[in-house]
Amino acid sequence: MAISDKTRKILWGRSGNRCAICRHEIVLDATPSADASVVGDECHIVSPKEQGPRFDASFPEDQLDDPANLILLCRVHHKMVDDQCETYTVEVLRLLKTNHEKWVSSTLTEQKAIPLVRVRRIKENVPTHLVRLTSGREILTIVDRASAFTFEHDDLKSPAEVELIGGFLQEAQDYGDLSGDLEAGDRVKAAFEMSTRLEELEQAGFWVFGGREVRRLEGGVGSPSPFPVAILQVLRAKNPEIVKLDLTKAAEQRRKGPQGGPTAAGGRNDV
Repeated sequence: MAISDKTRKILWGRSGNRCAICRHEIVLDATPSADASVVGDECHIVSPKEQGPRFDASFPEDQLDDPANLILLCRVHHKMVDDQCETYTVEVLRLLKTNHEKWVSSTLTEQKAIPLVRVRRIKENVPTHLVRLTSGREILTIVDRASAFTFEHDDLKSPAEVELIGGFLQEAQDYGDLSGDLEAGDRVKAAFEMSTRLEELEQAGFWVFGGREVRRLEGGVGSPSPFPVAILQVLRAKNPEIVKLDLTKAAEQRRKGPQGGPTAAGGRNDV
């Protein structure tokens, strides 16, 4: 499961837009020539991945993405705690998190009118429809440096379909999480892998549609910053929600983002 918007708000609010270790701000103000920059990550204390740092098979799966299992860190300290997970154990990170959130709470209590952190949707940025994705490069474009993911799929009818769709969406999210660290060669391999997954889905009777919605992270102690959300939807090729765009709309969509033939009409995911 992806981290929910509500969980993100709780984590960022309690962390005060600061790394729990160095306490530097992790949303940097915009400059005259560039947008604001997010230089922090929502990090799992107990990893949800079997090969991840501090993975614990006995940890309840439904609690992996809870606020209690997340800590806000700058990217330097995120890499440090994951590379040195024998030093930064679950117990150490929980203590760092608790101490930091107490510090934020006591500091903000002394100040007045600190806005709450929230993620706001912007009407003109909400996609009117999702476009069918036909290549791994298009998928990477959508998930690249996404702050959140919205995934949907048709009802599944067998364990094989669950494995196929679940594996595809998890791999897409993994590449999104890692996109900022991928070298050029890694991106080529990732695009090839995702193209292969698309072919497997098509052979099984599924099409993938996608889009990207840029929301706005507001409040806290930093300036507003972009909050990009990657949207992927896996539908059966015969799903009646799928419609075709006329040539004028199709040309417009190609100018704006990932292209394809059919599209998924609005409704689910508010698109």
